Amino acid sequence: MRNFITLAAGNDLSNGFTEFFKTISATAGGLVTKAIAAVIAVIALRMIGQLINHPQQALKKGSLAIGTLFVAVVVALYGDVLFSTVAQAKG
Repeated sequence: MRNFITLAAGNDLSNGFTEFFKTISATAGGLVTKAIAAVIAVIALRMIGQLINHPQQALKKGSLAIGTLFVAVVVALYGDVLFSTVAQAKG
């Protein structure tokens, strides 16, 4: 007979979305940060898609698009740390 190994404990999600977001370790600020990064990434991909229309300026516009995509990745990875310093500023 096979022995099954429990890899994860069961979670009671009867309290709604707050329990769900706790299980995936996402807070409201973290979700906003990911949404901002997603919007920046969509803008960068749109910029890359428009390179075909401007072949003379493709290098300049392409480098701007890659830079914008890099900013989106940085915001996605470290946005919670960056934006938490703004919220905790002392005046």
